[in-house]
Amino acid sequence: MEHFIVSARKYRPQTFKDVVGQQAITNTLENAIANNHLAQALLFCGPRGVGKTSCARILAKRINQDENTRPDEDFAFNIFELDAASNNSVDDIRNLIDQVRIPPQVGTYKVYIIDEVHMLSQAAFNAFLKTLEEPPKHAIFILATTEKHKIIPTILSRCQIFDFKRITVADARQHLIQIAKEENIEADEEALHIIAQKADGAMRDALSIFDRVVSFSGTTLSRKAVTENLNVLDYETYFLATDYILTNDIPQLLVQYNDILSRGFDGHHFIAGLASHFRDLMVCKNPPTIHLLEVGDSTKKKYYEQSQKTDMPFLLNAIEKANTCDLSYKTSRNQRLHVELCLMQIASINYDGEKKNDNSFIIPPSFYKVAPDTLKAVQNIPKSSEKSVKKTAPEPIQQERTSPSPVTYTAPIEATATNTIAAEPKPVLPKIEITKERVSGLSLKGLRHKKELQEKLEEQKVDITNLPREPFTEIAMQATWQEYVNKLSERGEKIIASNLEADTPKLNGTTITLEYPNATMKVEVERAQGPLLEYLKRKLSNYDITLDITVNEEVQRKYAYTPLEKYEKLKEQNPDLDILKRAFDLEL
Repeated sequence: MEHFIVSARKYRPQTFKDVVGQQAITNTLENAIANNHLAQALLFCGPRGVGKTSCARILAKRINQDENTRPDEDFAFNIFELDAASNNSVDDIRNLIDQVRIPPQVGTYKVYIIDEVHMLSQAAFNAFLKTLEEPPKHAIFILATTEKHKIIPTILSRCQIFDFKRITVADARQHLIQIAKEENIEADEEALHIIAQKADGAMRDALSIFDRVVSFSGTTLSRKAVTENLNVLDYETYFLATDYILTNDIPQLLVQYNDILSRGFDGHHFIAGLASHFRDLMVCKNPPTIHLLEVGDSTKKKYYEQSQKTDMPFLLNAIEKANTCDLSYKTSRNQRLHVELCLMQIASINYDGEKKNDNSFIIPPSFYKVAPDTLKAVQNIPKSSEKSVKKTAPEPIQQERTSPSPVTYTAPIEATATNTIAAEPKPVLPKIEITKERVSGLSLKGLRHKKELQEKLEEQKVDITNLPREPFTEIAMQATWQEYVNKLSERGEKIIASNLEADTPKLNGTTITLEYPNATMKVEVERAQGPLLEYLKRKLSNYDITLDITVNEEVQRKYAYTPLEKYEKLKEQNPDLDILKRAFDLEL
């Protein structure tokens, strides 16, 4: 393992040219040293890990070198470093000022590097200001900071400022490729690209991550090993999820999300990454903007191909839903259900069937159902008889509204047989048409007409034994429940909507159970359960659904509403509260 720890020992920058991605700064410093125009106060500012302190050390060594300097001379006695994060008091600055007065014994300059200078206190800045205004000729100050805006303007006005930028992913990847070749490590470019992205513009972090992954994987570095070691989701995860979304394949999308959670990933990280993936697809809609993606050429091709399958309204709507889920993830009680509802809504955006113009629409479960008899028949059909089956299969009943053919999930069935078998038609409920014709009972003609209407109604009476009773999952029930609550809120029925959200409904067979802390909420929900059950039965295609509401008395006792009840609760926990009330004659 010691062989692979390479970043700190072998690849630390030795010259300005080794500072990756800072070519403009290095050229400026080289010219200033050559022409003796180097300022006595320099400020290196930029993100963490981009090489500010390393460049300061190289500069401190370089400015004392001349033609007669030995190669092994490092002028260590002329370089002083101060960590302002832990030495930010006035006394620390006074000690620094006392050292500045002493000229160097070897070399021309004494260099003082103050790291994280923005951490100095206000008094320390004021004590340092006088020395910075009139520094001795032999003193050069190099201030390094990640937050330039926190430094007082009087200090900034006396410094020559160098802004260090983040190292691009392409430069970091190219540097890692060079290191891998020198260390005889076989590394995929995609794997090194993921490391460069994870480093977020810091070459130091990229080398540290490279060391860790190589120590774990050995001399062969693959994309899979990097993603497992760094615990990141690669591009293929989001490409597959987007394919499921574009085909309205909600079941497989939920299965993939469950697999992601089982591997230890956070749902918040996944939904944020999915939003970024949609953003990248939007950027790739036009070829001139593809270069904005900092990915490999093969990955850019995948982004472009998938972006051509989407349209701009879908991407904008999907990004909006994913960002809304991202913002409300921390405040959600059931975070997994929260992400699953968002995924189902995104997968329902391009649904071609009948849907209402609400933003929370989800494809109904009946879209994915296949009759058990049809599955059994298809499993027993040989491949050679596919054409004959197609001819003899019953044609689906034409309904009033047309909808796309449902997605079928028959893993043990051959794909060709699945496509040739028509799904078994659902039982069509007869419609009862009640005429509003007035009938008078004072004449024989009126009595005869009334009798005819009654006979007609008896003929059209619905047979409750033929009502659909399709199975459904608890997740589908909770999603439909939330749809109904949202509709109540849109209609202004806030009280009943709040009562329905007070407890998460649970499924026991076909019975939905709820538990409330008091009987008042139970009564309110029981009064409004008629339309609720009708909505659930119709959406879930199961007319055996019932509602069971209970009151938990123990939970009810935990609530204190009036000031007196609150006082009694507190007095039970601390009896001395009553003594305090009587001693000071307090009122409730």
